[in-house]
Amino acid sequence: MTLRWVPGWNGLTEPEAVSYVAAVEAADGQELEFGVARAINDFVVGCKQDKIWDAIKACCILAGAKTLDGALVPLVGTAPTNNNFVSGDYDRETGLIGDGSTKYLTQITPVPLQNSVHQAIYLSSAATAVAADFETHLAQWPASGTNGRTQISTNTTQTFTRSRETTGDIASSVGLKFIGTDRSAVGEYRRRILGANATISASSTGVPNTTAHVFNNPGLGQYSNARLAFYSIGESLDLAALDTRVSNLITAIGAAIP
Repeated sequence: MTLRWVPGWNGLTEPEAVSYVAAVEAADGQELEFGVARAINDFVVGCKQDKIWDAIKACCILAGAKTLDGALVPLVGTAPTNNNFVSGDYDRETGLIGDGSTKYLTQITPVPLQNSVHQAIYLSSAATAVAADFETHLAQWPASGTNGRTQISTNTTQTFTRSRETTGDIASSVGLKFIGTDRSAVGEYRRRILGANATISASSTGVPNTTAHVFNNPGLGQYSNARLAFYSIGESLDLAALDTRVSNLITAIGAAIP
């Protein structure tokens, strides 16, 4: 397929965005709208300006592409493995929806660090589990034991997170859009929900293996029936900055789709 996107042409300035858009179009077998491509470019530009781009080690934009295959092209890192999702599960504006029982993605990441980590998702529609049950949207666990567990889970009223630790913490709130966790020290981590950060006192206890699961927690079988438009995994970064960039990205994609 001939590249129609080159750095500096038609406003696309970032090589990473150019390569990603070309790969999505190849997977889709058709061209993206210019507004969608520009939104992706602006996301990369913004992350670089905020000095958070290099901390993102595995990332998929589960929106914008015209097909499910295109949506599973990675922006950063390797492509996730699709377990049971079909084309009807995908919406260009709002992302990919789980079924709460069989559908999930597996994502290989670089070797995790114990005290430098973030996980983030963009939740387009909420999980339907009620307290005290949870549905897990993103998890990375050790091969055995409890040390180093890392996850983002929700039900209809609560958010449960772990960040390289054993016990986890429950917030009595849950919101659509961006949810993220970030650890940059041994004794605590930050959680961002509804546009606000909270500091969680929880010491890290180890690291998980290199396989992350999206829409599923392999240790507990907590499948998600929510809809996700984005996820990222990597090293410590500014959650507020990532929230702004991801929220702008998903909004701009929605506005650009006819």
